[in-house]
Amino acid sequence: MFSPKYPTPNTPPAHVPAPCIPPSLQAVPARPAVRLTPGSVLTLVAGGGALALVVGTVLVSLLLAVADTAASVAVCAVVVRSILQSDRR
Repeated sequence: MFSPKYPTPNTPPAHVPAPCIPPSLQAVPARPAVRLTPGSVLTLVAGGGALALVVGTVLVSLLLAVADTAASVAVCAVVVRSILQSDRR
């Protein structure tokens, strides 16, 4: 059931390989040159500036969220500490 089945030696190969063409003879598709007009440069600069502002806003918001969480945990620690000390008296 799991033994391999080999083809008989007189059968032709099932796959004929494609002829090998050296890279120097292969056709290379021409790439269109990128031309930057003043309008497209202005658009790229404005887009980059907007992206920098958005990323900066997100990073500052994350930093403020971490600082707010740290302050909240510190206040809770002080409250719990004062409650525990008041029980000892």
